Amino acid sequence: MTTSPIFPSRGPGPTSRGELDLEERSALRRVPGLSTELADVTEVEYRQLRLERVVLVGVWAEGSAAQADASLAELARLAETAGSQVLDALVQRRERPDPATYIGSGKVLELREIVLSTAADTVICDGELTSGQLRQLEAKLKVKVIDRTALILDIFAQHARSREGKAQVELAQLSYLLPRLRGWGESLSRQAGGAGGGASGGVGTRGPGETKLETDRRRIHRRLAKLRREISAMRTVRNTKRGRRRANEVPNVALVGYTNAGKSSLLNVLTGAEVLVQDALFATLDPTTRRATTPQGQEYTLTDTVGFVRHLPHQLVEAFRSTLEETADADLLLHVVDGADPMPERQVEAVREVLAEITEGRRTPMPPELVVVNKIDDADQFVLSRLRHMLPNASFVSAHTGAGITGLVERIAEALPQPQVEIDALLPWTEGALVARVHAEGEMLATDHTEDGTRLHARVRPDLAGVLATYLVKP
Repeated sequence: MTTSPIFPSRGPGPTSRGELDLEERSALRRVPGLSTELADVTEVEYRQLRLERVVLVGVWAEGSAAQADASLAELARLAETAGSQVLDALVQRRERPDPATYIGSGKVLELREIVLSTAADTVICDGELTSGQLRQLEAKLKVKVIDRTALILDIFAQHARSREGKAQVELAQLSYLLPRLRGWGESLSRQAGGAGGGASGGVGTRGPGETKLETDRRRIHRRLAKLRREISAMRTVRNTKRGRRRANEVPNVALVGYTNAGKSSLLNVLTGAEVLVQDALFATLDPTTRRATTPQGQEYTLTDTVGFVRHLPHQLVEAFRSTLEETADADLLLHVVDGADPMPERQVEAVREVLAEITEGRRTPMPPELVVVNKIDDADQFVLSRLRHMLPNASFVSAHTGAGITGLVERIAEALPQPQVEIDALLPWTEGALVARVHAEGEMLATDHTEDGTRLHARVRPDLAGVLATYLVKP
């Protein structure tokens, strides 16, 4: 086997008529540091029972070499999250992926040699492959080939816990699978075929028949229709709960951001909740809502949502649309950014792309956004300086150490919608509970204790103003 040359990372230099450097086009470039082979041999036997051995392959078509390497590093983390062992990672410099084999046909042969030498059983491509590309690669490599989309869908399937989450993931998987159905050998044909069906099922089974692919497609279409009906019913329940919160005028704050940016940790710090926190991609799929209170006593809800990722599969966005709409209907978005990531700017861009896709076609604008840069205790100071320049109005915090949390709480309180109805009421001494409620839910402007009771000048929500109507002081 000819060893592929390794050359240093560099951005695409000047080219003539858009042609790439000949040396870059001629080789697969290894991405160093992505192997997760075990150093402790005592674990090998156990790990090999449950882990697939994978080789990662990417096409560097745009951006710098550092960005291409970062994309492969993220793919490696996704593969590990799915339960795989990364053996090698390779990138080919091309203007665009090959329409037949993703990487060049000559490089497929080199990749086959690498697969054989590492004893890999799966190749994962850092892009979405067509049915033809999948078929060609599997035929030439003789191992299973999946793409980035299938990998993310697999992780979602492993992490879904609620009935709604499982239904959404299955809907996304079937939507992805339907145009890529393929078979091998005799499994493609089950047609009995007229009177000459010697190998057919006999009397009553002969006729035009249908292929296995046609049967599978029909079953998938039926299942898709059923899942859409179930998710639609669940959306009605979710909208009812959301409408109840709206009726009570309880502001809602939605946590959005890249996967593993620390949204769940921030939820725990702000609300005292004890939701699952893991250093893993897509640990949270099912939205979690908890109540919180500002220092001024105003109540609001905080919702933890599914994390985003670059090139989040369109099928997932569509399947999770009812869940993701929680963000679009919020009063405030807390956009959490992983400050410890070497390229957090790309995370911000990816999250905003998905948010734009969610709100496409909606009449109501996106809620106001408060950017929160998390993990500052583990971040590179040069990266933080870049972020302070790029996001001058962001809050910089650490959910782990508590740094900056007090300032964030104050900024959330300032950004929440305030009660709109101004009242002047005299409450008798027997209505102490109602006085306490005005203090807790409204904005106090003035308080005066008189012989007849407590006179309150405050701004409150419409529902509370209705309760206080009998105690209003006439001008």
